[in-house]
Amino acid sequence: MSSSSSVSSVLYASNHRAGATQCVEAWFTNRGWSPFDFQRDVWSAYANGESGLIHAATGTGKTYAAWMGAIIEALAEQPQPRKARRRADTLPLRVLWITPLRALAADTEQALRLPIEELGLPWSVESRTGDTSPSRRARQREQLPTALVTTPESFSLLLCRKDSAELFRDLRCVVVDEWHELLSTKRGVQVELALARLRRLCPALRTWGVSATLGNLQEAADTLLGFDATGVPRPCRLVRGVVPKTVEMEALVPETMDRFPWAGHLNTKLLPEVMRRLEAADSAIVFTNTRSQCEIWFQSIIAANPSWFEFTAIHHGSLSRTQREDVEDGLRSGRYRVVVATSSLDLGVDFAPVDLVMQVGSPKGVARLLQRAGRSGHNPGRVSRIVCVPTHAFELVEVAAARAAIEAGAIESRDPLDRPLDLLAQHLVTLALGGGFTRHDVLAELRTTRAYHLLTEQELDWVIDFVTRGGEALRAYPEYARVVDNAGVFRVTDRRVALRHVLNIGTIVSDAAIAVRYLKGGRLGTVEESFVSRLSPGDTFIFAGTPLEFVRLRDLTAWVKRAKGMSGAIPRWMGARMPLSTELAAAVRDRLEEARRGEYRSPEMQAVRPVLTMQAERSVIPRPDELLIERTETRDGHHLFVYPFEGRLVHEGLAALCAYRMAQLQPFSFSFSCNDYGFELLSPDPAPLEEALEAGLLATAHLLHDVTQSLNAAELARRQFREIARVAGLIFQGYPGQSKSVKQLQASSSLLYDVFVNHDPGNLLVAQARREVLERQLEASRLGRVLERLSRSAVRVVDVERPTPLAFPLMVDMTRAKLSTEKLADRVKRMTAAAEKPSKSGVASVFRIGDTVSRLMSHDEPRR
Repeated sequence: MSSSSSVSSVLYASNHRAGATQCVEAWFTNRGWSPFDFQRDVWSAYANGESGLIHAATGTGKTYAAWMGAIIEALAEQPQPRKARRRADTLPLRVLWITPLRALAADTEQALRLPIEELGLPWSVESRTGDTSPSRRARQREQLPTALVTTPESFSLLLCRKDSAELFRDLRCVVVDEWHELLSTKRGVQVELALARLRRLCPALRTWGVSATLGNLQEAADTLLGFDATGVPRPCRLVRGVVPKTVEMEALVPETMDRFPWAGHLNTKLLPEVMRRLEAADSAIVFTNTRSQCEIWFQSIIAANPSWFEFTAIHHGSLSRTQREDVEDGLRSGRYRVVVATSSLDLGVDFAPVDLVMQVGSPKGVARLLQRAGRSGHNPGRVSRIVCVPTHAFELVEVAAARAAIEAGAIESRDPLDRPLDLLAQHLVTLALGGGFTRHDVLAELRTTRAYHLLTEQELDWVIDFVTRGGEALRAYPEYARVVDNAGVFRVTDRRVALRHVLNIGTIVSDAAIAVRYLKGGRLGTVEESFVSRLSPGDTFIFAGTPLEFVRLRDLTAWVKRAKGMSGAIPRWMGARMPLSTELAAAVRDRLEEARRGEYRSPEMQAVRPVLTMQAERSVIPRPDELLIERTETRDGHHLFVYPFEGRLVHEGLAALCAYRMAQLQPFSFSFSCNDYGFELLSPDPAPLEEALEAGLLATAHLLHDVTQSLNAAELARRQFREIARVAGLIFQGYPGQSKSVKQLQASSSLLYDVFVNHDPGNLLVAQARREVLERQLEASRLGRVLERLSRSAVRVVDVERPTPLAFPLMVDMTRAKLSTEKLADRVKRMTAAAEKPSKSGVASVFRIGDTVSRLMSHDEPRR
């Protein structure tokens, strides 16, 4: 081609791209919008072949920033009249849109289709998730749409197809939505692996991530795009939304504040004020942190005003797809004015912004609070407002802390995972199904991902041996030989292996799901086996906002009928506890320091002032550079209350660690309870606290060994191995309608764990289980950082005659764990009466960890 013709082609393409951009701008104008500069930046970068990450607040136009680049490109390539254009059903797949939740797929599909239809672009947009109908899936096996919205699991299933290279041949762009939700999970690594394969098939592929409320943006972008063949991070365009998004926070404050609050003591006591706020709003979402809490608040709202049943709904991840979609449609149409929901509705589900967002309980994290607040004023330039409903007094401190953290821009980071080999084993079987792989090529491909950038050849060889022979311990069992080495090309040749792999793909592992169905009617959703196993025929429980009577359990289905009355047990789901984030914990300590100085700057802190005043009178409010330990004796035994203010998970590790280290000095038995502010150690005899502090109770030396011993990490690793074994394909959950019970899966994984420990001590999956226990369950890295901070702090030991406001909720949690015929409320009432009795001032001792000689100083805390 001559130079002049080349220039002409560039000018031709440029002119058509400019015209296409004008069409998109006009479309925005017709809808009463105006593109923001950051959206235009993304479109321009896309046109130049760049990849990147879009970071902007919820409701500021991220979706169309990522989508319109591909639309402009398509419009520029089709200047001919509409009637001459190709039919949509003959166009190949050009855009793949990855979403973390199935609930988002339908809404995203609708949002993407809107400009296509109105601009006359002959594209088809469809979704493919676990909720997709069999008929649509069958049609998609023959012809994929031009743009496909899917989940990480369904994305990996497409790579299992032998024609995957042909399938993705014309793919231009992959958009990963809500990347911050995937980043620090195995599902995020699953996306990394799939993208590495796509880049091999489509070298010119553009990848764009969409994210909000994330602290470590550059690391998130590098993880999404990975490395090039030379090991250098791929060029990344980081586009920040510059549209200001104002968040206004308010907390409901009870008329009277108990001076000895405990977790859940407010519960629904604020319900009258919640009802008043809901009645004044045209539309509202009441967010809860758990599905159980969601069911409780829905029932409470309906009980407070039964006439609201017609326009009030419930939405969480265990409800049936039909019911979730009905709620989402009802929000769009205005049929539902009030929805009680969990995080199933806070990740960008597309509906008109609501007037009011309420958060029941502490948000536990700054990012989560911003995400939920964004559901109100979910449009550029509008103010997002959220009203927090505390479930106990100290959550008012967390609300004040969250507001300060938002103002300071202290958003949580998400740390990417490093080399999960169970997922690598799964991915290699996927590649072996999708046309096969060679060792040399797959190693180069894997090293382009951040997760496996440091993968060694020995590790890859071990995983290849694992999927081809079952590893050293299982080589005598043919069922574990899933992949065949055919002259250096690894493939799956057994149809049963292929079927089991397709049914087992993914990384989401939870308690066995038991379907809940009416005897005469439809499906309500799922509960966990551990809950249903405790029910007897005739027992009642509340699910999907409906009182149900349990009839029988058969074929992994709980058959039920409607129950009379509105009472019954509330199902509990695993994974419900969310710890206080590092950023929010630091902000809480700052608010307490202000209170120690007598500064109560926010309405929330003013409301909790009587509680903190009582804390200062009975003990102290610790400084940021102090660790407060309170010591007292009751009829239950000798109590130590320790307050690092670092979140529940860290406190669980610290409690076990301290108990273990003290027990090394002299034999002791401890019980412990934890919350986000501290932990309690209860023993029959006085604990050797001073001696333990001198011996290095809070030292970082030998941390991993002591934590491992203190929490019986071997047993924890055995339980964690169940998840790893499932992901790696060692155990099979069963065919549809024939799923195995949790006991069966646990028995199978425990047997395999014992085999590996005894006969294959170098097994890398066992090593991974131990590592995940430390990193994920015990937050060992965060625990180490906390101990570093505490080792530089003064330890203030205060002997108190009566429990303090900080200690009281820990005592209640300990009481909850005890079997008793006495109702918890009655027991707490008696405990409160005892705690209200006046006590003498506490005597404090200060220890500086690391001093050669400890300094014991008795002094009174100055009164304010």
